[in-house]
Amino acid sequence: MKPIYLDYNATTPIDPVVVETMRPYLEEYFGNPSSTHWYGVQAKLAVEKARKQVAELLNCGADEIIFTSGGSESNNYAIKGAAFANRDKGNHIITSSIEHPAVSEVCQYLEHQGFQVTYVAVDEFGVVDLEALENAISPQTILVTVMHANNEVGTIQPVAEIAKIAKKHGVLMHTDAAQSVGKIPTDVKELGVDLLTVAGHKLYAPKGVGALYIRHGVKLEKSMHGADHEQNLRAGTENVLEIVGLGKACEVAKQDIEKNVAHMQKLRDQLYSGLRKRLPAVKLNGHPEQRLPNTLSLSFPNIEANMLLDELGGVAASAGAACHSDSIDVSPTLLAMAIPDEYAMGTIRFSTGKFTTEDDIERAIGLISEAVARLQPTEAGIAQADLDFSDIKLTHFTQGLGCACKLRPQALERILADLTVPDDAQVLVGLNTADDAAVYKLQDDTAIVQTVDFFTPIVDDPYHFGAIAAANAFSDVYAMGGRPVFALNIVGFPSNRLPMEILREILKGAQDKAKEAGVSIIGGHTVDDAEPKFGLAVTGLIHPEKILTNATAKPGDVLILTKPLGLGIITTAIKRGMVDEQTVEEAIRIMSTLNRKAADTMSEFNVNACTDISGFGLLGHLKEMVKASGVDAEVYADKVPIIEHAKDFITANVIPGGTLNNLDFVSDCVEWPREISRTMKTILCDAQTSGGLLISIPSNTGTRLEQALRANDIADASIVGQIISAGNGKIVVRQD
Repeated sequence: MKPIYLDYNATTPIDPVVVETMRPYLEEYFGNPSSTHWYGVQAKLAVEKARKQVAELLNCGADEIIFTSGGSESNNYAIKGAAFANRDKGNHIITSSIEHPAVSEVCQYLEHQGFQVTYVAVDEFGVVDLEALENAISPQTILVTVMHANNEVGTIQPVAEIAKIAKKHGVLMHTDAAQSVGKIPTDVKELGVDLLTVAGHKLYAPKGVGALYIRHGVKLEKSMHGADHEQNLRAGTENVLEIVGLGKACEVAKQDIEKNVAHMQKLRDQLYSGLRKRLPAVKLNGHPEQRLPNTLSLSFPNIEANMLLDELGGVAASAGAACHSDSIDVSPTLLAMAIPDEYAMGTIRFSTGKFTTEDDIERAIGLISEAVARLQPTEAGIAQADLDFSDIKLTHFTQGLGCACKLRPQALERILADLTVPDDAQVLVGLNTADDAAVYKLQDDTAIVQTVDFFTPIVDDPYHFGAIAAANAFSDVYAMGGRPVFALNIVGFPSNRLPMEILREILKGAQDKAKEAGVSIIGGHTVDDAEPKFGLAVTGLIHPEKILTNATAKPGDVLILTKPLGLGIITTAIKRGMVDEQTVEEAIRIMSTLNRKAADTMSEFNVNACTDISGFGLLGHLKEMVKASGVDAEVYADKVPIIEHAKDFITANVIPGGTLNNLDFVSDCVEWPREISRTMKTILCDAQTSGGLLISIPSNTGTRLEQALRANDIADASIVGQIISAGNGKIVVRQD
């Protein structure tokens, strides 16, 4: 079954009536509205009919409506247009602290253009402080922009009162009504506003179309230049198909508004009542009465919102906070309302719509209650999860993916810098380098190399997750030139969320990979955790004089990478269900491949330094190498092997948080030429899981090693850069 859709504030489905009204303009009436022949006239008539339909919903003149590409453009035009058109009168704008980014970021932009912006506070219910707003008005104030209804908690602002205050002081008033149009009355005369934003996809019209109400007499500086479309206010051939859809959606909204309000509110309250009965600790956010009839923002204490949403595979809703390893990103609205962190981090927004049914709500109550119960075990003990093994997707049970869940490198570096370096002559590699394994000398010809690594699922299949985690752990030993001899399991497992059979498969995958590596897993440690986590503590042997570290790269070396980049991006797309089976299989193959063969091949050459590429990405690990070695390097971006489709996902903005952290991590040492694209920068910093080895070897033998690696079935092995000179750890990226 499809998930129950309770995310109508994010977007609405297109009403079937709207679809049918649009269809002729997709199939038959294709004319340009600016043309004077029959085809153009039909399109022009359709646009003007839609303009009247929007105007009738808002109770204004048709000539006070212009069509835009959506709510964001309408907000941009209203705020920037009013600001620049009235700059001779003043430069002060007033807004609230809970606006949508389509308003708040516009205001922040204008601050960089010389405007002053006051962000008025809200109370615990999210209502703007009227007294503070009026006190903020000065002779320089030219615009007040406050949303009609908040998109997260649904609180309806006293826009009519705000507009009266603005009018009293001769100030323009704009309201972002994207969330309210079609859900509650939005009569511009009653509201008293000068400018009002409409977003089509919030009221059962298509995405990509919106409207802006501009009261007679209000002057805006034009932002879209070209021909004289839309009363010479917004250039660009009209999007006839979607404008027709918006018009029909407004007509339907006007005739059905009372019925829809009653329906949405009944189901919203049914959901709240059902959840309160089963989960008494749940907290309602927003005004208890002056709130959109469809919006229910609830905080589930001491639960991570995204984890709860992942648990709720059968319910589509939105989170109000995102938790990271060293911070909690709470939405500006919840921050402004001073919601305590233990509640804010577990905030979910449910929003009903006219197609929501009572059966949807009853099923949702059950699913949500059961999910919360799994994440909040009772004092009686932890209940064993009762889930269908075949339906489980492991990536839906975690927030951070693989090595991307590591602490942010900047934060980790600060902590490690304060630790005392052990004073033990037998420690050959320890805290003095950034290597991922430590080496301790036992005898003149024997040292042990030891590492520990574990992370959260990056693929859905538990067997493959175990195998990948094992391959990743062994890699640290291979990178130092060592030979693993045994390993210990490290397990974090949510027995209240997942059946124990899942853990058995994870362990089996790791065991099989260890067998391939020629070692045994001979024990380990487990804890009950909120997320599934798995890894290994690996012990290996190495000759003290044959240790490879990342601190011994030398000028003149070339850099060889043995696996392609893009694994963090691909695994993030896997979690979102965006990856075809062939690409999933390729990613699993790459991550499951031991670096043993690459290490064996490397051992036959005079290698100066080596590291494996994991959570910090290629440039992050290269940064550690060049800084520890006291050298500068360059990377040939066009020579770096990349997994097919990774670039496509970057274009779609499917990028793990760890990768973005890595971009920031290397910003102090990487020199990017202008021709390097955002896509390539992201690839070079992508957080890898069980990535390849990065080998620093004298240039006179580098090509032979590259050829030997490829001859040993390491097909992606490539020379991707060189150490150019002694230095301070600078990296220059080149692009042919």
